[in-house]
Amino acid sequence: MNFKEYVATVPNFPKEGIMFRDITPLINDGKAFKACVDEIAEFAKKKGATVILGPEARGFIFGCPVAYKLGLGFSPVRKPGKLPREYVSASYELEYGKNELCLLKDSLKKGDKVLIVDDLLATGGTAKAVCELVEMLGGEVVGIACPIELPQLKGRETLKGYDVFSLMEFAGE
Repeated sequence: MNFKEYVATVPNFPKEGIMFRDITPLINDGKAFKACVDEIAEFAKKKGATVILGPEARGFIFGCPVAYKLGLGFSPVRKPGKLPREYVSASYELEYGKNELCLLKDSLKKGDKVLIVDDLLATGGTAKAVCELVEMLGGEVVGIACPIELPQLKGRETLKGYDVFSLMEFAGE
């Protein structure tokens, strides 16, 4: 399936010079969404994942159905102020700022094999912060999966040493 047909490009959003890749058409189409989830789930299965993590909020969209399909648990990675119990946190750089992500301390057990699922790989900052959270809690990152990758932003370089899987690339288009 050509997943690119299901991604809308919105120029100059959220600011001038950014080409925003909107996944809404992909998740609105049942067959395309199912095929996308199936491919990520197959990657998770090959990697031996025991837990799926997804960063807020679009990582939830893809991560939850992957976990459900494989009968695995899903743990949300949240922004500060969203978790009601004890958590670990990691800071990271965005394309246009700085942020922090949090994960409940009891989300993982030592030795869990974690697949991180998000909607898009750009600079790799978000995924790298999630990797740090997983490792703080004694888990092993077995892979990072995203439907979309923007290779010109060199996210794979930021994530060197981790197995990165994407379904489509948008290179300066």
